[in-house]
Order: sequence, then structure tokens, then C-alpha cells
Amino acid sequence: MKRAGQKVVVENEAPRTSQKSKKQKTCLYGSVFGESDLHASMDWGSLPHHVILRIFQFLPLVDRARASSVCRRWNEIFHIPDLWRRFEFELSQPATSYLKSTHPDLIQQIIKRHADHLQYVSFKVDSSTESAEAACDILSQLVNCSIKTLGLISTAKPSFMNVSKAHFASALTVVFVNSKSLSSIKIDDTPLDDPSLKVLVANNSDTLKLLKMSSCPHVSPAGILCVADQCHGLKELALNYYILSDELLLALSSEKHVDLEHLRIDVVSENPGQVEFHTIKKQSWDALVKHSPKVNIVMYFFLYEEEFDAFFREETPVTHLYFGRAVSKAMLGRIGMNCPRLIELVVCANGLQPLDDELIRIAERCKNLTAMGLGECEVTCRGFIEFVKMCGGRLTQLSIMEEVLIPDNDYSLDRLHLEVSKHLGRIWFPDMMPTW
Repeated sequence: MKRAGQKVVVENEAPRTSQKSKKQKTCLYGSVFGESDLHASMDWGSLPHHVILRIFQFLPLVDRARASSVCRRWNEIFHIPDLWRRFEFELSQPATSYLKSTHPDLIQQIIKRHADHLQYVSFKVDSSTESAEAACDILSQLVNCSIKTLGLISTAKPSFMNVSKAHFASALTVVFVNSKSLSSIKIDDTPLDDPSLKVLVANNSDTLKLLKMSSCPHVSPAGILCVADQCHGLKELALNYYILSDELLLALSSEKHVDLEHLRIDVVSENPGQVEFHTIKKQSWDALVKHSPKVNIVMYFFLYEEEFDAFFREETPVTHLYFGRAVSKAMLGRIGMNCPRLIELVVCANGLQPLDDELIRIAERCKNLTAMGLGECEVTCRGFIEFVKMCGGRLTQLSIMEEVLIPDNDYSLDRLHLEVSKHLGRIWFPDMMPTW
């Protein structure tokens, strides 16, 4: 060994360490990689660069940060830009949240050294306003970013809605102005407004392809049209039903450059009986499909049974339907009559009345149906087999809880799966309710 001041340079010799030092390092390695078969003679510091980088990519952030303290070389790899293309800021209040919050020191280090490397970024916050405000503070500092994907996610109630509208808009504007390459944005349940959208499209009109902004009460149809008018590459749009109108659909259909592939509509009611939902005319739906014939129209319903009156009373070109709450037999009957483009149907709950006739009508009229899921419903085994027989092998996804199926004189549950498997052309079993 050669000494130069206090620096030790090792030549062709493994480093000698005290037993105490070896024990400390073994514990550190064990915390990162596990305790199995680690030998004191193993020289982790000499692993090839690409191997260490690959290991870091699989490590959780906390373990990755700990591993970076093993040696100078690992710390250098810890800061390689490739490791910071994707990052999720987890922000929570320890006293009220189950989330593990990203350490503030690490956040500042990322902003200082890697803001210009971040490309796929999400902020996951709990239900506290403090966490949402912390997310806004971080967004305000990303002045050198080149973000392509941005997601703002509340794990409980929409805490971003509790943040000052001016504070939120100011923080978001920093990203919109500086990125200039945003392609995907998910900003549901936020105080996003029309002026913010104008800033977005003014700086990212050539790149924006996906915009999800359900439950953004400060956005108007004019804001939506501003996006559609200037973002010629827009392929996917998600919004709340309350903002949908005949005028908006007709306007989207009149823009020659608009060619939506996915239109997601969330139909949500928080106050049962206090919200009356408007009806969209068949002509407006037809205009959209004529303009974009391959568009998938996806609708998520979180309504109470008495609130469905405005929907599916005439033909509607919906392709994917998800019911998160109980839906009536009458409503399912209307779907069978008026949704000929239906591809996927998921019913979380219905009640205690068998749905045989409704399913058979859906099988008869919805010739594109390929996926079905039933939760807390009832269907006789005979009716279910008739439904599967009519759909045949085009049912590529069939998820039915065993509790849904009612044995009858013709079929038992044991015989049911054989008959269904025969008509599907593959082995099929009903899903089992998990037990704890």
C-alpha cells in the first residue's frame, strides 16, 4: 500500500478491516440485500458498474439511499441520471398516515441534483392539507425539469382540493411552463382551472396525448375545448359527467384534427337525491363516433339506484361500463337494449333478483362483448350457461364470484364449470371469495 497524506491507495490487495468494521458492513449489506450467505471476503465494491445500477433500479428508495453510503463508488452510481427518470414523491403526516414519506433531505437533494433528469413523476399524498401543500412547494421548485408524465394522487379524500387555488395554480404553472414536453397528465380531484389549462397547451401543445382531470370543478367546457383545439395529438381524455354536454361533444366532433382513442367519463354523486343528471342526446354521441369511429367510451358509475334515470334511455355508444355501486335490473335491461358497442361490463352489486334475462339480452345485442365481471349479484346456473353459450369464445375475460351462481334443477356448481369451459374453449372456474 502507498500512503499520500491521509489517503490510502490499495494495489492488488484486499482491504484489511477490523472485526468490528466487518460486522458493521455485513449488517449494512444485509439491510440492503438480505442476510443470506454473505461472506466477509466478498468485495461488493468491485461489482461491475452495470450490475450495481441494475440492483439499484430494483431497490426501494429507502434501501437505495442506504446502499449509497456503502462506498464512494456506490454513491456515485446512486446519482446517475438513469436512476432518476422515474420518481414518486410520497408525502404524508406520520401521525395520521400509513404512507412512508420521502425524507425531506432526500427531496432537497433530488431537486438540487436531479430536477433536470426527472421525466416520469408522481406525487402521492395522504388526506392532510399539509401533504398537498408540500407537493405544491416541490412543484414550484422544478424550474429546470423536462417532465413527460405528471401524476397527482390523493390516497384518501382529495387533499389537493383543500389547497389554495392560487397556490396550486402557481405551482402547476411552473411545471407547465418549464417542461415543454408533457405527454401524460393525471390531475384528478384538484383545483385545476381554465387559465392553468391555457398555460399547459401554450407550452406543451405538440406533445400532450393524455389528460385525466376528473373532479376538477374549476374547469369549464371552454377549457376542454381549448385543449382539444390546440393539442392535435390528444388521444385520451378523462373528465366528469357534469362537464359533458351536447355542445362539447359536437365541438369535439367538429375539430378535424381531434382523433380521440379513449374518452373516460366519471359519473359520481356524493349527495344522493340532491343531484339531477342531464341526458346527452343520441345525435351528439353519434357525431363523436362518426368523427372518431374507433373511440373507446368508458364510463365509471358511482351512483345510487334512484339516480340512474337519465342514462341509456336511447342508444349510447359506450364501450366499457363499470358500476361501483348497486345497479337495478331495469338499468341492466336498458344496457342490453341500447349499448350495441359494449365491450366490457363490470357490475359490483345488484341485489337478490336473478339477472338471467338481462344477461341474455346483453349477449344477444352486444355482439362486441368480450369481458364480463359480476360481484354481489344473482344468476341461475342455467341462465349463466345460456349467456356464455350465446357469447362463446369471444368472452376472453369472465370473472364471476361463486356466490353469484344459484344451482338449479338442470345444473349444479360442479357441472357448471365443465359446461362453461366447453363453450369458452378453455378451462374456467368461478372466482372464490377469499377467507381470512
